[in-house]
Amino acid sequence: MSNILTSIHGRRLGLMAAMQLLARGGLTPGDESIVDVTTATLTVTAAKHAGKIITLNRAAGITVTLPAATGSGMVYEFVVGTTVTSNNDIIKVANASDVFKGFVVQAQDAGATANIYETAATDDTLTMNGTTTGGLAGDRFTFRDVKLNGTTPLWLLQGFMAATGTEATPLSATV
Repeated sequence: MSNILTSIHGRRLGLMAAMQLLARGGLTPGDESIVDVTTATLTVTAAKHAGKIITLNRAAGITVTLPAATGSGMVYEFVVGTTVTSNNDIIKVANASDVFKGFVVQAQDAGATANIYETAATDDTLTMNGTTTGGLAGDRFTFRDVKLNGTTPLWLLQGFMAATGTEATPLSATV
């Protein structure tokens, strides 16, 4: 590689020797930028999943485990591709010290109404059941590994989802 720069935000940008654009996470044009998951479990790694869109495509649900938070700045984006019809889609942290900080916006099925769920201090799990807590095709979540207060790594969460029935928060502390 040549001509690689690091921005003040820590993003790697530049040109490779073959004049291909190098973007954050090392992706170049033509690389696979979508990871399609159809198995019951997924353990996320920076090498395989950072900077890519991870689609959850299993009607019987998928349990996803994020890597341990280190403050690396790595971003993992999840999109529900197949609505959950049994079990749950679950995204959780790797250990008892990691937590989520952020929010999930949930569109209700009755009119133009939304719920906004802010994470509690101990929330570390996002559970989608295909109805009341989301898990419908098109739901989208972004997790960024950060150090918000400069010392403690955690997962910054932003989520957008739809739900049906008597809507409820998808956030909890289970790890």
